[in-house]
Amino acid sequence: MQRNREKMEREKKLRVCVATCNRADYSKLAPIMFGIKSHPEEFELEVVVLGSHLIDDYGNTFRMIEQDNFDIGSKLHTIVRGEDEAAMVESVGLALVKLPDVLQRLQPDILVVHGDRFDALALATAAALMNIRILHLEGGEVSGTIDDSIRHAISKLAHYHACCTRMAEQHLIAMCEDHSRILLAGCPSYDKLLSSHHREDYMDIIRSWLGDKVQNNDYIVALQHPVTTDIQHSIKIYGLMLDALLSFNKRTLILFPNIDAGSKEMVRVMRKKGIEQHPNFRAVKHIPFEQFIQLVCHAGCMIGNSSCGVREAGAFGTPVINLGTRQTGRETGENVLHVRDADTHNKIYHALELQFGKRYPGSKIYGDGHAVPRILKFLRTIDLDEPLQKTFCFPPVKDSISQDIDHILETQSALSVDLGGTNLRVAIICMKGSIVKKYSEHNPTTFEDRMHLILQMCKTAIQDAVCLNCRILGVGIGGGIIHHYELIHGSTFCAAELGHVIVSLEGPECSCGSRGCIEAYASGLALQREAKRLNDEDLLKVEGMDVKLSEPITAAHLISAARMGNSKADAVLRKASSALGVGIVNILHIVNPSLVILSGVLASYYKEPVQHIISQRALASAQTIKVVTSDLEEPALLGAASMVLDYATRRTY
Repeated sequence: MQRNREKMEREKKLRVCVATCNRADYSKLAPIMFGIKSHPEEFELEVVVLGSHLIDDYGNTFRMIEQDNFDIGSKLHTIVRGEDEAAMVESVGLALVKLPDVLQRLQPDILVVHGDRFDALALATAAALMNIRILHLEGGEVSGTIDDSIRHAISKLAHYHACCTRMAEQHLIAMCEDHSRILLAGCPSYDKLLSSHHREDYMDIIRSWLGDKVQNNDYIVALQHPVTTDIQHSIKIYGLMLDALLSFNKRTLILFPNIDAGSKEMVRVMRKKGIEQHPNFRAVKHIPFEQFIQLVCHAGCMIGNSSCGVREAGAFGTPVINLGTRQTGRETGENVLHVRDADTHNKIYHALELQFGKRYPGSKIYGDGHAVPRILKFLRTIDLDEPLQKTFCFPPVKDSISQDIDHILETQSALSVDLGGTNLRVAIICMKGSIVKKYSEHNPTTFEDRMHLILQMCKTAIQDAVCLNCRILGVGIGGGIIHHYELIHGSTFCAAELGHVIVSLEGPECSCGSRGCIEAYASGLALQREAKRLNDEDLLKVEGMDVKLSEPITAAHLISAARMGNSKADAVLRKASSALGVGIVNILHIVNPSLVILSGVLASYYKEPVQHIISQRALASAQTIKVVTSDLEEPALLGAASMVLDYATRRTY
């Protein structure tokens, strides 16, 4: 019974396997491992170590994992030595041979994989083929070399994603990953980095690596790795960097490159130049992350092509010189000076002169120090009963050859509603933008009657849609803002309530309950109200203007009176034009569009006055924006339909 009880308790916990391949990924995974370990009632942690962790030439860094009191469940020797392209491929193959036994024995609920190394690709491939869920850290980022391809390949294999930046999140969405399975967490290393880099004993750490004479901000940290897609050029840059550092004549801590193809040749270059014996240099294979933080934080400069330079160093404001293309595309702070075409010693030396000893504002592009709590919360939400097969959120494909029977038999359509001042209009509009059927009724005077009529008109249209073989995907009401050729919906699908931009605190009452909205001045209903007021005061008619007693007064009468010289009507329209123009200027200053499109029966009248107000009142950056009128048959109805059709079809997989 005791054994059964223990087994049931284990089954309730989420079995998380964290696999670490090298010193760099452990700095990101360790905070998560500590977080998982601190909640033994919820999680069961298994640790797998492989890759360069187990190689003496790279510091046997598995020992630091043991020093952190983690039980290593499996150690897999997966590196085939050679440090060339073939050795990398053979290492992936060797890992794929060894991993199945380990994963079958551990039977994790989820495997946590970091980054973009070839070892991580082997891990993700093995787990995916063995139907083990994968959480990928730092997906969606962009950099140079083969790492980009590997990173994106792992993202496609992974079921869940914990990314570091908003841009990385958008990249994953663009890669058709399910938004609900993407967590914007920040970089886990920042949790330790931001909380521990203000240590009082930092000078003791610095002097333990660089000697007693070294001073704060008066040394350089150098870390350069091979670029596997252009090995010979990266070796050349490495030699030029060493020459520049020798000439610059500052105390320098240089770390050995990683195990990628080309690293052996880079080490040969370093030894040929006598770096290990030079009094200004200290060459090391590995530094514990906590100490490395202090060394980077207080350095006068960091140079090379390590991601640490564009990520962690930015948090401290440490000046960085990024050499070559390995980090091309990475988001960086202002502390990074790029020397992408690092083809001469003088160019690198000049960069050292510009950067050494500066301090920059700290940057939190990659994290705010709270990544681990977010990731643990995310892990708790994983439902193991959900289907294992991941789905991709592809955009809609136009004119697909293979179709569902519903798409063949029915026309995907939207129901559009135009709440006009005079009339209420409803239309069935198909995917091609054609109006299938349109309905129009005179606008009742009370709110309750309007709502009743709108609902009745929509019910009638929906009933007719069945007979017309149209499938209604939704109902659209509202204005619109187009950004990057896409309609902005907003968090509650109510974005672009442009008619309710307030242009005066003491303006007329609006139908929304507020005062001074554009709609209260410039809508058809507002102008109709002013026309009726002038007519009641016998101030609307002018000579030559014919208004029948039975004819309802509308905004058209106001425009006609103004054109025939009625100063009162003209003043109302000028005030309405000014309100609309000022409101549009406010919108221009917020979203800076390339074009303003006016639609409706009053559009042609408002075009010139609004253009004039923009030229007079807008900032210089917006004064040249053109105002045009829509030449569509029913722009209001079509615009409302586009909100539904755009949203509904992009989520139809």
